[in-house]
Amino acid sequence: MPINRILIVDDSPTERFYLTDVLRKHGYEVITAETGELGVAVAKLEKPDLILMDVVMPGLNGFQATRQLSRDAETSAIPVIMCTTKGQETDRVWGMRQGAIDYLVKPVTAADLIAKVKALG
Repeated sequence: MPINRILIVDDSPTERFYLTDVLRKHGYEVITAETGELGVAVAKLEKPDLILMDVVMPGLNGFQATRQLSRDAETSAIPVIMCTTKGQETDRVWGMRQGAIDYLVKPVTAADLIAKVKALG
């Protein structure tokens, strides 16, 4: 399935801006959400081709949001890449167990991000 629309779920305006800028420069349509709760709702409404999910957010964290998305029939087919400062191996393993298909540790380089997205498309 080609990747065209990407949902970025991150509470940091700086991170959302950076990731949006990188992806738009490579021709992707970007949607954003500032919280895990909003990310889940937007994913159900917009049905993006890919979700980039931060972990450390107030309220519903990225692990919890990813688990909800992966267990919901409406959103379970949407791939999720965790995109977080939590770089421990245990964090990566836990993220994958929640349903993520990949894990990127911030700061994310534009080259790494685009390579991961293109590998899915």
